[in-house]
Amino acid sequence: MALPTPTHSRYTNLLSDIETGEIKIPQFQRDFVWTIQKSAALIDSIIKAYPIGTFIFWETQERLRSIRNLGNIKLPDPKDGKAVSFVLDGQQRLTSLFATLKGLKVERLNGKTEDFSEVYVDLDAKPDGQIVTTDLTGKDPAKCIKLSDLLYGGLKKLTAYPEEYHAKLDEYKQRIQSYDYSIIKVRDVPIDVATEIFTRINVGGKPLTLFEIMVAKTYDEKQKFDLSEKFDTLISTLEPLNYETISDATILQLISLILASDCKKQTILKLGKADFIKTWDKAIDGFERAVEYIRGTYRIPVSHLLPYNTILVPFGYFFYHHPDKPDAVQKPLLEDFFWRCSLGGRYSSSVESKLAQDMKRIDLILEGKSPDYDWAVNVSPEFLSDNGWFNAGRSFVKAILCLYAYQGPKSFNDNALVNIQNNWLKQSNSKNYHHFFPRAYLGKKGVEEARINNVLNITIVDDYLNKRKIRARAPSDYMAEFKAENGSLAGAAASHLISDLDTFGVWNDDYDSFLRKRAEAVSAELRSRVIEREVDTMGQVPRDDDFEEEMAAFE
Repeated sequence: MALPTPTHSRYTNLLSDIETGEIKIPQFQRDFVWTIQKSAALIDSIIKAYPIGTFIFWETQERLRSIRNLGNIKLPDPKDGKAVSFVLDGQQRLTSLFATLKGLKVERLNGKTEDFSEVYVDLDAKPDGQIVTTDLTGKDPAKCIKLSDLLYGGLKKLTAYPEEYHAKLDEYKQRIQSYDYSIIKVRDVPIDVATEIFTRINVGGKPLTLFEIMVAKTYDEKQKFDLSEKFDTLISTLEPLNYETISDATILQLISLILASDCKKQTILKLGKADFIKTWDKAIDGFERAVEYIRGTYRIPVSHLLPYNTILVPFGYFFYHHPDKPDAVQKPLLEDFFWRCSLGGRYSSSVESKLAQDMKRIDLILEGKSPDYDWAVNVSPEFLSDNGWFNAGRSFVKAILCLYAYQGPKSFNDNALVNIQNNWLKQSNSKNYHHFFPRAYLGKKGVEEARINNVLNITIVDDYLNKRKIRARAPSDYMAEFKAENGSLAGAAASHLISDLDTFGVWNDDYDSFLRKRAEAVSAELRSRVIEREVDTMGQVPRDDDFEEEMAAFE
């Protein structure tokens, strides 16, 4: 890697390079937010020959998604084969300079337009006063000149001012046009190094995500490929399916596994743009098929119930290579894989390396072969109870909640299907989650919180029942009320894996019996889904840290 090179540029060259597309602002930079007043102050510093800081450019042959228009000027694409300088530091200053010196009209995010031609040079200002201003209040207009007129007005425009100001007009114009802009160029470094430099410079800002970098890297105007827009389209497709909470990192991992059999950040950053774009449509088709399969076959109605977003990556990989439904051999192997990952806390750490390992397992399943596993799962009633501390973010808990959702839970009072929504499932105190033996009721009985707050004590109900009908009442009390309203209460209870209200201890408020029988019911369901393997004899270690590991910002 070549060392960063200090250099400089004059006004004319700097603006020309922006106008010809040789200097670009990558899209991962924040929007232009400097006010016209702050921009005027910058020009004031230039006229006074004050230093305004160094611009840092990344010179590369890469073509990134970049800001295409600034004000009323369309910025062209760089010429093929010509290096481009992407701004890593100084974007606000550089954009401000360009907008002010060119007198642009800039439309803000709120829809308002700010006219950067309304910047003036006060010819009567003292050398240490405010020479460049946007406010003419109290000033003599005859002694102020628009910055654009000063730079581009020509001799006739300038000589119209009193002769006493001619020398000052010429001096100010020369100071702006001859100002030496300090630049450091970073050459011959890959995009991950360039973005690392950007992140370190902007230590007070939000670190770049891998997705933001890939949006810039994969942009292709000719093919009309914009990763950000493509992902938004995918989310719009998934929204009616209630799977709109999928992480953008999930898609990057899937495509990287397809192209490189690995999904480490460095690997993703090295993916070729042409290959990425070529693979996109088929990969997204496989991903959408994975969503449809998991929704339909496993009856997981919303994405927030998924034990891991990441679980869609190996399933998307499967359907990328096998667009049809799994055959009779593949289906139970896929189901075993799903539950082993979900119950075993598979993607709570070292996600990238584990996905690469699991890709090989999916390759075997594609061939109709059963893969080996190096982690055990325990679906015995005893382990389910011991490991059942309820936290809606835990993969083990979510797996059991998926099992509850599979049954099609019905409302206790009228047998209506419970409406499960993504925005209701983010926290343990969700509208949908109900402690069948209410926490307040058991707390008064002296039962320990660790025993009360167990996923085996959770049912999925609607908000009306949870907050208004059940509250802190004993099960025998509120269920008796529902029995009077609902002649099919037994069927509704069965949809919550409570097969017999008597033996489950409901009518005599026997919490011990309820936990034991519910554990047995959940265990039986899981045994029908998980293939018993030699590794399971090693035993599964209880844990309470099995949360999804999100892909961090690229720091």
